[in-house]
Amino acid sequence: MFRVVVVEDEKPILELMKVLIGRNPNLQIVGAYSNPFEALGALPSLKPDLAFLDIEMPRLSGLELAHRINECCEQTRIVFSTAYKEYALEAFNVFAFDYILKPITPASVQRITDRLLKIMNQSAVVTPKNRVSIRCFGSFEVRNSQGMLVRWPTRKTEELFAYLLCYPNQEAEKWQLVEALWPEMDEERAVHNLHNTIYRLKKLLKEHKLGLDVGKTGQGYQLETFVTSYDLLEFQGYVPARSDAQEDISHLDSLCALYRGHLFERKDYLWKHRLEEEYSKRFMSMAQNLGRLCLARKDWESAEQRLSAYLTLYPFDENINLLLMKVYVSSGKREKMTRHYSEFENRYCKEFGIAPPREMKELVNENRE
Repeated sequence: MFRVVVVEDEKPILELMKVLIGRNPNLQIVGAYSNPFEALGALPSLKPDLAFLDIEMPRLSGLELAHRINECCEQTRIVFSTAYKEYALEAFNVFAFDYILKPITPASVQRITDRLLKIMNQSAVVTPKNRVSIRCFGSFEVRNSQGMLVRWPTRKTEELFAYLLCYPNQEAEKWQLVEALWPEMDEERAVHNLHNTIYRLKKLLKEHKLGLDVGKTGQGYQLETFVTSYDLLEFQGYVPARSDAQEDISHLDSLCALYRGHLFERKDYLWKHRLEEEYSKRFMSMAQNLGRLCLARKDWESAEQRLSAYLTLYPFDENINLLLMKVYVSSGKREKMTRHYSEFENRYCKEFGIAPPREMKELVNENRE
């Protein structure tokens, strides 16, 4: 997973880039800025692997920003985005990693990612013993121990595996599986399909050495995870501490980073909707708790970075927006708090046709400079 920062002064384009980059399973947006000076101040602590920079920005151009990034963040690779080809030579004079012409597309983002992955693989001295990767949040992606994407023999094989991943190391009854995957099919044919799909899945798990198996139980089947872990499994294992003092912020932060969108996003599994909502609520609760802990410990910078990152997933969440505004107030950035509320109010009214919660407006009125 590569950490990414985006700097683009045109906010509609910035929002589009956040969506396109955020959908890539190998990229995680840790910061998005329309002000290049704010980005420059945050970069040393964010330590991004990639920085997508707009070249044509007022006050500080992308080329000038790249020079400064090279001085303070040697590990960060620069990717320029612009509508003008003539900047290409100048871009590479500041050791740019790559160059994208606008409008940016998923294909151009994937090209950058593939190139970076190839370089990282070539430079790896030690090959990890187990690189099995299973991603359930934000999309559904399974890679084997060689890092190769697993291809499914049938759509139902994929869906059965997804279902079992939601209930690891516990029995899923035969009729429960039949009702979830073949609700409209007659009983005899549905059971026959289940047996065939279980066989295909067991064969696939063995061939790709995923470290998982499907075992037969008294009433159905059970996914056995052994030592293999994945984002959803780790999410399920989280137990909130009894007090803020006992809470492990780093662990909570790593769990929140695993959540990169809805459960099995863009998959049309009928049975997933209740779980999707449940995990969305759980993530928002964890995100608020993490932001609140950073706020209580006066770690303004971490609180701002994390809450801003969460808003790329749920830009209209009232609690996260309110908490971020409180961080701005506590850290003395009242002007930024006012600007954030104004932008949120415009988007919120346009989306829902109503004003934001009164508590947010009251916070602005109490802290006007």
